[in-house]
Amino acid sequence: MNAPTHPDQLQAAPSAQPWRAAPQALLDALAERFGAQLSTALAVREQHGRDEGSISAPPPSAVVFAESVQDVQDAVRLAAQHATPVIPYGAGSSLEGHLLAVQGGISLDVSRMNQVLSIDADDLTVTVQPGITRKALNEAIKHIGLFFPIDPGADASIGGMAATRASGTNAVRYGTMRDNVLALQAVTAQGEVVRTGTRARKSSAGYDLTRLMVGSEGTLGVFTEITLRVYPLPEAVSAAICSFPSIEAAVRTVIQTIQLGVPIARVELIDAHSVRMVNAYSKLGLREEPMLLMEFHGSPASVREQAETVQDIAREWGGQDFEWASTPEERTRLWTARHNAYFAAVQSRPGCKAISTDTCVPISRLADCLLESVAEADASGLPYFLVGHVGDGNFHFGYLIDPDAPAERETAERLNHQLVARALSLGGTCTGEHGVGIHKMGFLVDEAGAGAVAMMRAIKQALDPQGILNPGKIFVC
Repeated sequence: MNAPTHPDQLQAAPSAQPWRAAPQALLDALAERFGAQLSTALAVREQHGRDEGSISAPPPSAVVFAESVQDVQDAVRLAAQHATPVIPYGAGSSLEGHLLAVQGGISLDVSRMNQVLSIDADDLTVTVQPGITRKALNEAIKHIGLFFPIDPGADASIGGMAATRASGTNAVRYGTMRDNVLALQAVTAQGEVVRTGTRARKSSAGYDLTRLMVGSEGTLGVFTEITLRVYPLPEAVSAAICSFPSIEAAVRTVIQTIQLGVPIARVELIDAHSVRMVNAYSKLGLREEPMLLMEFHGSPASVREQAETVQDIAREWGGQDFEWASTPEERTRLWTARHNAYFAAVQSRPGCKAISTDTCVPISRLADCLLESVAEADASGLPYFLVGHVGDGNFHFGYLIDPDAPAERETAERLNHQLVARALSLGGTCTGEHGVGIHKMGFLVDEAGAGAVAMMRAIKQALDPQGILNPGKIFVC
């Protein structure tokens, strides 16, 4: 394995990266151009210098609040004149250090660019600005019977979701951001506007620049418009929970469901630790056993058929009878509790930090990877929680550590290292949806190979020769 083994290396410690301070001349030029849209207040800079992860770095030198494409262009051009890093910022919900100013620079906040620009209901597409959040988008289109299914849990911005190639609970049926971003407008490192893709469902015209940009984590351009595929609201939706005697029984149920081709919309695994934490946090009374939380979309007849099939499979593995959430309010309560699992876990150990993992393996190897990882986590003695979008082989451990106890952090990073190594050996990936950021840089070489990473560096160098767009993420140039 090429992945580092020392905890400081596993975190790609920001202190190890070259520092490029924003010169006063740049700050003066930004103040003249942006006025009240520029902030150098420490509280604002600190807010924009951290995410939901556990890595720390100094805050950026300034924050620019962009309100238009021209604002983005001007901010990038001014930064380029001074060879100063620019870190795009949306909702601040990432987990792998994407937002950290590890080489200094300015934060470019696009959260005020939050409009739906067009809705093409006949073609099932929408075009939005990058700062709109997934919940706001769905509120804006539900009145015409459409919804956007990618659901990473946090109310993330669409720009951030595209940048990290995000996924979520609906991915087993609707895919990820890779599958649902049709076109982009982006500002390059030179401050020029480029467009990639069209609203057409397919194209054979040249390089697929849209797929190159989706998942680039802000290192190749700043997104200013995003065209998305949207879907009709299902005629019928039913959600159910099913408890199991063991994690293995729950996972085997999922594997068999997927291999039989049941078009389930959502299937989430929640371990007994997580159920206990969620019960306390969300005031629920769920059975504190390994659980699958499922959702079925379609016509009333197809939803009933899907549910009956999965219930039969679950019974074979010792699952309880389904408990149904049939009203929108009940479903919302259940899924909100699931999405709050991270916060429930953190609250269960006051003052702790969560070291979150994010791997994905082929569905046929899910049980092997998951059960061995559970055994390691149990043996470590470290408190943890486990949730997963297991319908597509993706799952997350959260190791709850005392931030002032280096031994606990080292244990958590060791467990993470072992988990990723196992996933890669089984034909999986080091990150199914969080992105590489800082935390997974060492693992990228193991997964993709030195030659592929060198190709990525060449692309970065060609498009951003000064290395100003979110430097120090994915790899260090």
